Amino acid sequence: MAHTCPCCGFPALQEPPRSVSGGGSYEICPSCGFQFGVSDDDAGYTYARWRAHWKARGLRWSSKGIAPPPGWDAASQLTSLRESGRKGTATKRGSATLTRRIARG
Repeated sequence: MAHTCPCCGFPALQEPPRSVSGGGSYEICPSCGFQFGVSDDDAGYTYARWRAHWKARGLRWSSKGIAPPPGWDAASQLTSLRESGRKGTATKRGSATLTRRIARG
């Protein structure tokens, strides 16, 4: 089962970004480069802040070892992420710590 990156909307993560208990998967999103459990818990990035960082870098594919899927389009991913967020599916956070960080901005 594929999972969606809450930072950029990449729809093919191998694991859920956060476990039910709140721990990060340590998977690195090949699209935006966010590492769950490290970029957030250790480095203090929120999903929104990382997304802004990724946009500022030009929405480039992050992975050096994994090629982007055929037809990959960062703008479409972000649109899908916004649309799913409106339905409440992409905004859930598994970690109380991360939720507090997001609330603080």
